[in-house]
Amino acid sequence: MKEKKKLISRKKPTFPVNEELAGFLKKHNRSTKISILYDDLLRFQGAISVFDKNDKDTLWVSTYYSEFDKIEIDLSLKKIYTLLHSDGNENTIPFLNIDAIDFCTFGNSKPFRIKVRNILNDNFTYFYVKQADASRIYGLELEHILSPYTMNYLVYKDTLIEEHISGIPGDDFIANTLPNCTELEKSQIAKEFVKFKERCFIRLLGDMRSYNYVITPIHDFDKIVYKVRAIDFDQQSFEGNLKVYNLQFMKENFRMVEMVSKKLQNSSIHQYQIEERSYIAKRMISSPDRTAHIIRCMKNDTISFPENVALLKKHLIKYVGDVEFKKCKNMGEVLETVLAFVKRNYLDISNKELF
Repeated sequence: MKEKKKLISRKKPTFPVNEELAGFLKKHNRSTKISILYDDLLRFQGAISVFDKNDKDTLWVSTYYSEFDKIEIDLSLKKIYTLLHSDGNENTIPFLNIDAIDFCTFGNSKPFRIKVRNILNDNFTYFYVKQADASRIYGLELEHILSPYTMNYLVYKDTLIEEHISGIPGDDFIANTLPNCTELEKSQIAKEFVKFKERCFIRLLGDMRSYNYVITPIHDFDKIVYKVRAIDFDQQSFEGNLKVYNLQFMKENFRMVEMVSKKLQNSSIHQYQIEERSYIAKRMISSPDRTAHIIRCMKNDTISFPENVALLKKHLIKYVGDVEFKKCKNMGEVLETVLAFVKRNYLDISNKELF
């Protein structure tokens, strides 16, 4: 807890979705109309704690509603599921069942986790209902544009709907799976962790402690390839301390950082950093209008405090040596300056190391 207090200044508020961001969401089919809002789910009559297979409290509670409310809520959640996965085709609704509506008591977003099961074959999946937070939406959209992964989410008024991201939670993976990995697998995980760290650092996605990302094993012929991806986007361009955007300063990631130092030489680490910067630059170039549009929305929005902006500018000027950051007035302009630097230099493999 001491490290959290030192790195993360104070609880992040929820920033409203302004008119310009709402226009972006509508243009890119992220906006929808639903019959139930986040606040409606808060009407639960009671809840019981959810424990994992080892009888450890998960900090989620399973909610229950009055019989009248449950019928209405279940139908609305089924409709949301069809919007998220099949463009609103409701023909499958009779075959869906809402098995659980869990509420998280930990973290900023206080999400609801909805478990949806197909009664014909018992396959199930999850989606999340959260308060719409502008900074989180920017984080989701930047992940969609700049990372190798697509993000499926919808926004209506003050409610955000997110698709579940599959994978093993980082803290669980580090504790239970990593010790049993082969040395070759550890080298591959180290490589992916370096690239993940670089990706988060460059696009200013903060607070990537081990429980805020997942590690997904993918079977590839005679081996397993592990991919690392973020699942929490609350801390997009909010904090002023540059270390919050660097995974290696989170004590929860110590074992991963230690593994990287043991398995990879500095030259390899630098190579993977350059590769990831190049990928980010290419993604920006391949989606120039969308990238420019979301950055323009950020520049005209408030998603942090003035003191955080001033502190981050100071840290970046010292770290990078680029005085362009002095001109930045908000977090959108800070991020634009970082991404412009990456885009300008991605073809020059001998450029000064950025992060």
